[in-house]
Amino acid sequence: MAGRDGPLPGGAVNPPGTHGTDADGRAGGALLVVGDVVTDVVARHRGALAPGTDTVSAIRTLPGGAGANVACWAARQGCADVRLLGRVGADAAGWHERELREAGVLPRLVVDPEAATGTVICLVDTEAAAERTFLTDSGASLRLDPDDWSPGLLDGVARLHLSGYLFFSEPSRALVSVALASARARGVPVSVDPASAGFLTQLGVDRFLALVEGVDVLLPSRDEAGLLTGLPDPADAAAKLSRFFPLVVAKQGAEGALIAEGGGVRARIPAAPAVPRDTTGAGDAFTGAFLAALLAGAEPEDAAARGCAAGALAVGKVGGRPPMG
Repeated sequence: MAGRDGPLPGGAVNPPGTHGTDADGRAGGALLVVGDVVTDVVARHRGALAPGTDTVSAIRTLPGGAGANVACWAARQGCADVRLLGRVGADAAGWHERELREAGVLPRLVVDPEAATGTVICLVDTEAAAERTFLTDSGASLRLDPDDWSPGLLDGVARLHLSGYLFFSEPSRALVSVALASARARGVPVSVDPASAGFLTQLGVDRFLALVEGVDVLLPSRDEAGLLTGLPDPADAAAKLSRFFPLVVAKQGAEGALIAEGGGVRARIPAAPAVPRDTTGAGDAFTGAFLAALLAGAEPEDAAARGCAAGALAVGKVGGRPPMG
C-alpha cells in the first residue's frame, strides 16, 4: 500500500454519475448511517482556560456523535427515511433513542452490556471564532462489531454512510469491512467522512486509505484532505484524492467546499453567511444535508450548496444537532 507520496487506493463501487441514485438508478430511497452516538457536554468559555482554577463557562448537555448528527441533519433536510445503527450504554439508551426519533431518525441502537455511552466534552472558545476542542471518551460507541451487522439492514437503502470514527477501534473496523462487503454485493454506494485528523494520525494514513478502498464519496475536511495526501493546498489535495475516489467533497469551513472528480476540482461552492456561536457539528450538518440532496437526485454542486447552508445554520446554534421544529 503506497503512502501519501504515492498512489492512493481505488476500486470504487459505482462509476461516476450515480451519486444521487439507488442501485437501480432511481432517485430517492433510504439513507443508512452507521456511526457514533454520544453525549456531548458543551462548555462555552471566553478566552484562554485558567489552569488550576475556575473558568466561567456556559455548559449544556446535549445528544451528539458524528454519525447521529449526520442522520439528524439528513432528516432535517427532507430525507424521509433515515436509519442509524449505533451502540450506546444502558445509562443513556432511552434518552438517545427518544432524541433520534424526535429528529425523524429511525434508531437501531445496540445497548452495550458493559460500556457506558460515549461522552465528548466540547470546549468552545467564544473569542476564537467559536472554534472547539474535543475531549473524547468513546465508550460504547466504538464497540460496534460484525455481530451488530446484518445484510438486512440494507433493505430499501439507497446509500450507506460510515462515520469516520468507526475506523478508530478494532471491533468497529471489522464491522466496516463487513458493511462494505454487503454494500458492494448489493450495489449500494458508500460515503465516508474521515472525522478526525488527530485520530487519523494515530491510525496511520496508509491504514485508513486501505480501509476505505471502494468508497464512492469521500467527505474530508481541509485538514483531513491535507493529511491524507501530504499536500498543503486544499484544491491540490482534493484533486489528488479524486483520482482514486469517484467523488471528493472537501469541506472548507468558512471558505465553503470543493468538489473534485477525475483528478481535478470541478467546482468551488461558497460558504453561506454565518455568525458562529459553536462550530461543533458543522461538518456533520454539511454531510447530512449533502447526502439528503444526493438522495433526492441533486447534482453534487447543488448538494454541496445545501451542505454549506446547513453548516451555516449549525454554527449559529449550540450543539451538533439541527434545531427542533
